[in-house]
Amino acid sequence: MSLTTLKRKLIGTPLRTAEAPHQRLSKFAALAVFSSDALSSVAYATEEILLVLVLAGSAGLPWSWPVSIGIAVLLLIVTTSYRQTIHAYPSGGGAYLVVKENIGILPALIAAAALLIDYVLTVAVSVAAGVAAITSAFPNLHAHRVGLGILFIGLITLANLRGVKESGRIFAVPTYMFITALALMIGIGLAKQYFSGSPAATPQVAVSAQQLSVFLLLRAFASGCTALTGVEAISDGVTAFRYPEDRNASVTLGWMAGILLTLFLGITFLSLQCGVVPRPGETLVSQLARNVFGTGLFYYLIQAATAMILILAANTSYADFPRLASILARDRFLPQQFTSRGDRLVFSNGIIGLGLLASALIWLFRCETHALIPLYAVGVFVSFTLSQAGMVRRSLSLRRSG
Repeated sequence: MSLTTLKRKLIGTPLRTAEAPHQRLSKFAALAVFSSDALSSVAYATEEILLVLVLAGSAGLPWSWPVSIGIAVLLLIVTTSYRQTIHAYPSGGGAYLVVKENIGILPALIAAAALLIDYVLTVAVSVAAGVAAITSAFPNLHAHRVGLGILFIGLITLANLRGVKESGRIFAVPTYMFITALALMIGIGLAKQYFSGSPAATPQVAVSAQQLSVFLLLRAFASGCTALTGVEAISDGVTAFRYPEDRNASVTLGWMAGILLTLFLGITFLSLQCGVVPRPGETLVSQLARNVFGTGLFYYLIQAATAMILILAANTSYADFPRLASILARDRFLPQQFTSRGDRLVFSNGIIGLGLLASALIWLFRCETHALIPLYAVGVFVSFTLSQAGMVRRSLSLRRSG
């Protein structure tokens, strides 16, 4: 078999440039492509909050609810800001274009660099968390987590090289399966707690290693803000939506925020009611699923759905990293090779580069989610802050009502 034949089998036949408009996404497909990162973060955001609060012993755990409410309020603010960004900059580009036009080129490049780093970390963190969900259900695979992580990145890279529309079809089923599975777990779990009449369980925690302090609460808040990662993705990829692009992107962002808030707050509240705390070798969602469903079919369904959405959440980066890299290359801040589209009308060089960088991180950090997440948060909030500062400056200069 020749290399050309192998390429055609793996990636598909070339598409004509005229077919580009037909490769655009409906709101239903776009929710799966652009929101899988943000939605999947609910699988570990509450766990990251509790990992910090548990340092203060049993006194710290009840604070997970007010910390989560604070994060929910911040999510609403950020979502509102990015909905305005979508309508103001329907050509996509997100934070980079907003900051470039309203603040200056150097802050814009800082925002772009933060986003590019964040997209690489999104792939590494999502895949590492997905592998953790698999090894929670099958502990014998724990020793092979690095190999599994790199394998999954390779498969996602290949799926994206096949084109935006086709990757949307591939990722839609796991995304909606995850939303349904977690909603059922939260609903049934809370119904069992309330209708059984039993009081909330008391978590078993070790003696506190630290005093409960404002700094500890702020640290828990910062860790839990991983729930906000990926919120900016839709504003970066407006041009991938069907006409009218800005309206469809804005509606999809609203759907994503509503689902994200419901699942995140639901998991936090259920973990408090069930008295579940993080423990080595098993994720928080795995513990909650076992608490609600036992270790039967539904437990493994939850684990499968969580693993799939976490691994496929990396697709959000594959949708946005190549687009942002192409915009930067067009402005001559990255090599021109990032502007060229491949046979399937996607930015192939950006997709391959992203896969290689994320695989290197998986290898360097031994596929450990908790080791990667602190790096993850920095890039997200640099771009959030600069983007919103740019939008504030824009609104003040235009002086429009409202």
